[in-house]
Amino acid sequence: MHSRRPETLKIDISKYRGVEEDSLLRWFVELDDAIRARRIDDGDMQVAFAQSNLAGRAKTWALGLKLHDPYAFGSLEVFKSRLRQTFEPPRAEFRARTELLKLKQGKRAVHAYAQHTRHLTSCISSNPVDEHTLVSVFMQGLADGPVKTHLFRLELDSLEQAISIAEQEDFSLRQARASSTSYRQPRRYDNGGPEPMELCYVEREGSLYRLQEVAEMQQMSKDRTLRLRV
Repeated sequence: MHSRRPETLKIDISKYRGVEEDSLLRWFVELDDAIRARRIDDGDMQVAFAQSNLAGRAKTWALGLKLHDPYAFGSLEVFKSRLRQTFEPPRAEFRARTELLKLKQGKRAVHAYAQHTRHLTSCISSNPVDEHTLVSVFMQGLADGPVKTHLFRLELDSLEQAISIAEQEDFSLRQARASSTSYRQPRRYDNGGPEPMELCYVEREGSLYRLQEVAEMQQMSKDRTLRLRV
């Protein structure tokens, strides 16, 4: 019997152009995921796949190096290292670490705040922040409210655990608010007595009665004047 070949998943990744708007570290994460999904085990094939997903300045740079030295990228790690040295903004990790430690939720939704925390964490690769510090930073940065209070009652071991619980709690709270606003308490009237009338309706009825009474008095006065003249 022929052994069954493992299935591969062709994941497309974004092109890295070597411009400031592109996050190199995020592109590395996409690249590694795609290589694993496609089951590319050969080192040369990994480098070739990585090069095929370059564009603009980055592609021109890589082709220039290969023309000068066909073995410029001996492995995927060498390729990443040389790409980082050329295109990664100076002190990028220091800036990401500084922003992470000062990060606050502010007016953002919990999910958006969590995603930004993940992004900054992924930008710190050479000297990663330990999990307990990440949990503490994430919890301290949450806006004051039920979600933050709930997390501080728990013992959390990782950032992903804290994010998962925070998003679940936020979802439950939003569902509860939606249910409370859509439900209205029905009016109840005693069967033995008259239904209560709205105050504005009572005042309106009283005004109409007074106007009718004044009109009747004026008519009676006119009739009395006519009789006297006759």
